[in-house]
Amino acid sequence: MYSRHCFPSEIISDCVWLYYTFPLSYRDIEMMLYRGIEVTYESIREWCQKFGQQYANQVRHKRPHITNKWHLDEMVVTTKKQQYDL
Repeated sequence: MYSRHCFPSEIISDCVWLYYTFPLSYRDIEMMLYRGIEVTYESIREWCQKFGQQYANQVRHKRPHITNKWHLDEMVVTTKKQQYDL
């Protein structure tokens, strides 16, 4: 997936994850210099445009399916100031 790129796949996926998970700009993510990595914001922008949809599909696929059924473990009903466990 990340073949023919100068950086390892972990760096690319971390940058794309940071951009789409947190409200960060490309230049904020560029500040990865504390890890000893020099990445330009243009590279990050290209990675996000190229791999962003794949990342979104992975997140959407992992999310649990939402249905109209609700399952409750415990329910308490109060009638005439008396509580009943169902």
